[in-house]
Amino acid sequence: MPPKFDPSAVAILVVRCTGGEAPAGAALAPRLGPLGVPAKKVGEDIAKATKHLKGLKCTVQLTIQNRNAEVAILPSASTLLLVELKEPPRDRKKVKGVVHNGNLTLDQVKKVARELRSKSMAKHFSGTVLGVLGTAASGGCTVENESPRAIQQKIKDGDIKIEAYDAEARWVIDLSFSLSLLLSFSFSLFLFLEREREGKGERERET
Repeated sequence: MPPKFDPSAVAILVVRCTGGEAPAGAALAPRLGPLGVPAKKVGEDIAKATKHLKGLKCTVQLTIQNRNAEVAILPSASTLLLVELKEPPRDRKKVKGVVHNGNLTLDQVKKVARELRSKSMAKHFSGTVLGVLGTAASGGCTVENESPRAIQQKIKDGDIKIEAYDAEARWVIDLSFSLSLLLSFSFSLFLFLEREREGKGERERET
């Protein structure tokens, strides 16, 4: 038999969902059931935590311990840019092929870049801004009524100066998240190896 589940152990789950909506129970239950957490309650908590992102795709991290789940939103450039565009909510089941053709200011782009700085691998803050501009170009919006690609080129040419932002890069302050994922993987591997050992012991006894 597999080892008894330890409810005090910390488990990390990452879930992709739509803001303001509870993920399907069929998607959550197989992952939360073995941890002793009710999928319905977690779904309601996710919907409540992401209500300000209504209708937008977002990623949440579930930290589970003692059969309780804490919900944290993992920011992404595309979601944050859509929030800055302030587009009206759409029914994603009825409205397809939406083009996000709004206009952003450079300050809004910098604001998004600051929120993402801790995840960025860029050496300088300007590199993070360039990455956000690339996402804006893919989404179809403009920046200062110009193409985001044109703004990128102006930054590279030095025509637009991006001030330094005092925040450490991902490899420094995102270490805790990486360790959490490693801990979750190690726990899953431990359970798998224990099941294999128990199964091997039962087969040897039968023979």
